[in-house]
Amino acid sequence: MGRTVPLRRDQARQVAGHLRPVGPGHSWEGVRFAASWGSRGVLVAVLVRPGTVAEISAGRAIDRGRVYRHPLRFKRLRLDVGMEDVPRFGVGPAAAAG
Repeated sequence: MGRTVPLRRDQARQVAGHLRPVGPGHSWEGVRFAASWGSRGVLVAVLVRPGTVAEISAGRAIDRGRVYRHPLRFKRLRLDVGMEDVPRFGVGPAAAAG
């Protein structure tokens, strides 16, 4: 699970068609999210059920605060891949390549 830079309108429509809201009791219920990088504004978030896989691009540069320097960018939905096909973060051969 993660967050990208804002999606283009066509991307947002495509992604929205595959998301379903989650019911009460979600582990992130009540969590506040920043509206944008470095912003004090709060994002109005709708929590959704996990299950849709997306391909993203990500830089690996980390600043002195151990924070990734560049935001994630959405590339496309991967409807041909299920969550069980995606290795967990830090697990598998890609993690070892570091």
